[in-house]
Amino acid sequence: MTATLQSSTMACPGCAVGVQVHEAPIEDTRVMLSLPTIHCSACISKIESALNAMPNVHEARVNLTLKRASIEADPDLTAADLIPVLNDLGFEAHELDAGTIAATETDKAGRALLMRLAVAGFASMNVMLLSVAVWSGAQDATRDMFHWISAAITLPTIAFSAQPFFKNAWAALRNGALNMDVPITLAILLAAGTSLYETANSGHHAYFDAALTLTFFLLAGRYLDHRTRAIAKSAAEELVALEVPRAIRIERDNEITVRVSELTKGDMIMVRPGGRMPVDGVIVSGTSEIDRSFLTGETLPLFAGPDTHVSAGEVNLTGPLTIRATAVGEDTSLHRMADLVAVAESGRSRYTSLADKAAKLYAPGVHILSALSFAGWYLFTFDLRMSINIAAAVLIITCPCALGLAVPAVTTAASGRLFRKGMLIKNGTALERLAKVDTVVFDKTGTLTQGAPQLTNIGDHSRHDLQVALALAETSSHPLAMALTQAARDAGIKPAGLQNIHEVPGYGIEARWQNRTVRLGRASWVGADAGASTSAHLWIEDGNSAQFIFVDRLRDGAQSIVKALQDNGKTVILMSGDANVAVEDLANRLGIKDWIAEALPGDKLSRINDLIDNNAHVLMVGDGLNDTAALTAATVSISPASALDAARVASDIVLLGKSLDPISDALITADKSVSRIKENFRIATLYNIIAVPIAIAGFATPLAAALAMSLSSITVSLNALRLK
Repeated sequence: MTATLQSSTMACPGCAVGVQVHEAPIEDTRVMLSLPTIHCSACISKIESALNAMPNVHEARVNLTLKRASIEADPDLTAADLIPVLNDLGFEAHELDAGTIAATETDKAGRALLMRLAVAGFASMNVMLLSVAVWSGAQDATRDMFHWISAAITLPTIAFSAQPFFKNAWAALRNGALNMDVPITLAILLAAGTSLYETANSGHHAYFDAALTLTFFLLAGRYLDHRTRAIAKSAAEELVALEVPRAIRIERDNEITVRVSELTKGDMIMVRPGGRMPVDGVIVSGTSEIDRSFLTGETLPLFAGPDTHVSAGEVNLTGPLTIRATAVGEDTSLHRMADLVAVAESGRSRYTSLADKAAKLYAPGVHILSALSFAGWYLFTFDLRMSINIAAAVLIITCPCALGLAVPAVTTAASGRLFRKGMLIKNGTALERLAKVDTVVFDKTGTLTQGAPQLTNIGDHSRHDLQVALALAETSSHPLAMALTQAARDAGIKPAGLQNIHEVPGYGIEARWQNRTVRLGRASWVGADAGASTSAHLWIEDGNSAQFIFVDRLRDGAQSIVKALQDNGKTVILMSGDANVAVEDLANRLGIKDWIAEALPGDKLSRINDLIDNNAHVLMVGDGLNDTAALTAATVSISPASALDAARVASDIVLLGKSLDPISDALITADKSVSRIKENFRIATLYNIIAVPIAIAGFATPLAAALAMSLSSITVSLNALRLK
């Protein structure tokens, strides 16, 4: 164990002494930071106030949903100037590449759907008002005038608002397939076309109101469905955004700040304490500790010295390092992990939702019924106008509207219920997939555990040993030192008076106490036996060493959720990148028989794929970069809110609180949601069984079609609300 000089993202002010620094001008005036630990509006206010108070900052805004800060500032202000300010406030912060994620920031599709929905709603209300006069008995010229006004409102509205259905239907037909949008498009076009024909020929009935009502309700369903997905972004893009946008390259003993894209294999690069590795490389000089927790799941920092291999994305903790680049750009391990995620994302897209399955049955059935109605009436009456009107009525009244709302109405209701329980549903089909789960795979560090060590043997030490250990530990932000400090203070221990406290990067902290040298750090540094447990060692000159033993603290609800899942017949697997001893210990504490240790990202992905290939339906729960590919490949996935941005984005569900208990609620709600969706399909089918004969018989007037669509839509929505 070694103590860090500063917090995990704070630079060492003395590292650059004696080295001439020349920084190329940076054109960017926008800095983006990832803030994985923020959780409420108070966090937003605190961060924005602190950043906006800085003289070179023009404007700082925090997005709680995305857990990001966007800062507009002077060109010479960088993330390195901002991160220490947030660390002092108690917030973890990482720099994001603004250029990489700029394309994902705005929800253009959502705004477009909302605009089309608003236009369709406004137009349908106006046409409904005009239709009242027709339904009330308006005749001849008056009726035709109202029909022409309705046409003037309806046709441009449909041309604008119904575009999503037209485009999706055309894409399906081009590929020789049918989807739900094909009958929707035909119903809208036939309703508008026959209505225009009837108006031009002074007909009694027109379906303008039905066409607009159909468009409005379906757009409402489409927008609800979109909102459940709006938070989800490409996990691969988030991973790439975590790559450090700039690096310090050493040229002729000068340090030059350059973009990472300018680095080449063989370059010598300086990485200061608190900085992320911009490339894969080998340490040439310096000693430090490396935090690999997000990449590998290892609980404790790794000692790093000359000839140690490092990977892009790892965090340098305690001392300045000079590394020689061995892989840059797309060849780095971080970028390869992004490629794994991209492959896993494409695999999940093959999942067929209940709505798609219903569409495969529904679409051809509606088309056949409509075609048979047209053929039957034409052969019976030889009246082309009547036959087309009846065929259009069949398409309208068979109501793709109810089917279009069946899934999003339930998803929205279930999402609201789970949000109140502390879970955020990000993907529209997540609940359907969650209902099938029979195998649950947990990551260890940061998921089943808090990733925060806990001192277990404080009672085994003398008071003066604890006083010396506290005095050394409280100068460090190393995880073990912080745990020791907290435990000692809780026990009422006061720190001893020490002199000449200084850091030995990669090893620990040294000081003088009562004319004796004292050290807190690695076992090898103080001449002690490390043993198999996670520990830190105190050494006092002319005295014995003392061992402080730590365990990883369990996350709230870890024991209860594992037991609940096993009691419900689910297979529970623990899969971690941590060492064998730590993983086996946790598995024994929680009663998990199937566990895997030292698993790399590719190993986790392979294990998930093997389970799925053997017909298992896998729920993956994880929080780190090393989990992103597995989270994306699993049948369905959950990440804690404290997870890294990329892991949360890769997941279907985000756990907002600290406890794992809501996972049980999610599984129960998922089962109920699938039941409600199937009930909605049955309601829509029953409605069609009743309505179709009426339409085929020629009794479906425009008023009947509009009322029937509204009634079926309301029924489906009310059934969905039973989830609440």
